[in-house]
Amino acid sequence: MTTQTRNEVLLEGIALEAPALSHENHGTRFYRFPLQVPRLSGTPDTLPVLVPEALLTAVRLEDPLRVRGQLRSFNNRSGVGNRLVLTVYAQAMEPGSGEPCNRILLSGALCKPPIFRRTPLGRSICDLMLAVSRRYGRADYLPVIAWGQLAVQAARLQVGDTLSLEGRVQSRTYRKVLEDGTAQERVAYEVSAMHLLEPEAAE
Repeated sequence: MTTQTRNEVLLEGIALEAPALSHENHGTRFYRFPLQVPRLSGTPDTLPVLVPEALLTAVRLEDPLRVRGQLRSFNNRSGVGNRLVLTVYAQAMEPGSGEPCNRILLSGALCKPPIFRRTPLGRSICDLMLAVSRRYGRADYLPVIAWGQLAVQAARLQVGDTLSLEGRVQSRTYRKVLEDGTAQERVAYEVSAMHLLEPEAAE
């Protein structure tokens, strides 16, 4: 049975910096910039956005931006920073409505056993790794975190099971202790699951 895949991100926020040239591929220039999206808790998420040059001409970067696209991953082999690098790849960009938005719909296959644990305060948490197929035989490997009753449900899944969910993309700062003993502040990105969906509901 073929796993149905879905990878749709909708963000609205403010660009914190002017886009910087990332790379050129098949004659198209791609730019990168951080998009700040407020959370209900007041702590914003700052998410990396990769955008083709043509999409930059349709918006004023000083105003709120609405970004539609996909959450992509690639392996960082430089040895510096996180091994799995996540980026929001913009497929459409338009002026924002002024209402912050952070929503992702994913459907893919579980590619590692779930890791279930409890926080010091006793809250359930489950870490998942979801493989979401792209065209041309490639796949994005996306870390997902589930809390509470969702974590209990997700912990029952096995490698190869299809998982469909709705959530948001979040940034999280942590300290990494390097081999020389110094600590370095880094940022990790992950999907925080809000709802698990039936595969049919994710179509």
